[in-house]
Amino acid sequence: MSHPATPPRRTRGPHGARRALGLLLPTLLLAACTGNPATPHTEAAAPQVSGPLCAALPTGTDPGNPSFLAGQPVDQALRWIPTLTTFEAALRTSGVLTDLPAGTGVTVLAPSDDAFAATFSEDNWDDLMTHHTDQLRTLLKAHLITGTHPIADLTTAGTATTLDGTTVTVTRTGPTARLGDRADTVCADYQATNARIHIINAVLGPLPVTADGTGHRAH
Repeated sequence: MSHPATPPRRTRGPHGARRALGLLLPTLLLAACTGNPATPHTEAAAPQVSGPLCAALPTGTDPGNPSFLAGQPVDQALRWIPTLTTFEAALRTSGVLTDLPAGTGVTVLAPSDDAFAATFSEDNWDDLMTHHTDQLRTLLKAHLITGTHPIADLTTAGTATTLDGTTVTVTRTGPTARLGDRADTVCADYQATNARIHIINAVLGPLPVTADGTGHRAH
């Protein structure tokens, strides 16, 4: 059986290589003289987060690290931070982020899962999520500030007004910032697309504490 011919592979000896190089050099020199100078590539500095909880959260090249989150929309970025599952689910359920004017940046004061567990009983939280959407939305607006504000800017200003209309005092306390008389930042200055995220250790807003400290459902 005959096989289709395969074009032979051409090899170039040392003399052929010299002739090819001689033809190529003028072209390379012309390109070097007429081309644009190379622009040095500088990588953007990784976002710097600060606070006692940061060491327990994704770093380096781990999924959810600060550099990765900087390129994500805020709703997606919150999903990557493992200690914000309760807050992220509440924002998604309530649709509060859609209340922001288009193109408006937002600063998120995001209570950790432990903060929610210390504030609401499971029954109370389930009730808020399923039956009292208005109360839930008001609660979440107490954790959102219009504009993208690094924690240093908030402490310099001394106060911040949340979307529910409440003015919160912000003061520096060593490596963290104190919000009102209830919450401290535990990992501040995550960046997302047109957003800043500061994780805090307590829930803000006017709703009463219903947790009994056991983490169990009420009977």
